[in-house]
Amino acid sequence: MKPRRLRRSFFLQPTLKVSQALLGKYLVHEYRGQKLAGMIVETEAYIGRRDRAAHSYGGRRTARTEVEYGMGGHVYIYMVYGMHYQLNFVTAGKDKPECVLIRALLPAEGVEGKTDGPGKLCKALHLDRSLYGADLCAPDACLYLEDRGVKLPARKIKKGPRIGIDYAGPYWSRVHWRFWLDN
Repeated sequence: MKPRRLRRSFFLQPTLKVSQALLGKYLVHEYRGQKLAGMIVETEAYIGRRDRAAHSYGGRRTARTEVEYGMGGHVYIYMVYGMHYQLNFVTAGKDKPECVLIRALLPAEGVEGKTDGPGKLCKALHLDRSLYGADLCAPDACLYLEDRGVKLPARKIKKGPRIGIDYAGPYWSRVHWRFWLDN
């Protein structure tokens, strides 16, 4: 199958569905004349206003979260601990601040280094704040997603609690909105 870029309609589905559907898709960054790519193998969903772990919980709206209130298919990237970037894709529709965090990749083209964590994958693919708000669906996008025809049986997709969000309370820290490929 010839790789095809994901269209906006992919991102305008329910966030939990998008989070699972991203598994097996390829993240591609065209960086300084080089194509860097990896297959997405772990994600986490954040369901906006009602999700105590989401940056937009309760309708919080800041310069950092503003892109989440836009149309699905845009990049929400931010720095944590003053040194690591985390890559998210905005989902749902306008004024529905929901997103999916990309937690891990299986390296493919041009990727060197570890990609088994949000900060590591951003470093390996040279992703930083300059991509904040980028449209993944634009024809001239340097960061985009491809469907390369990977078929995943349901039994290969595992789910469990999200990582590092104990501050959100017992329910939200235990909800099974993290998805990954078994093995």
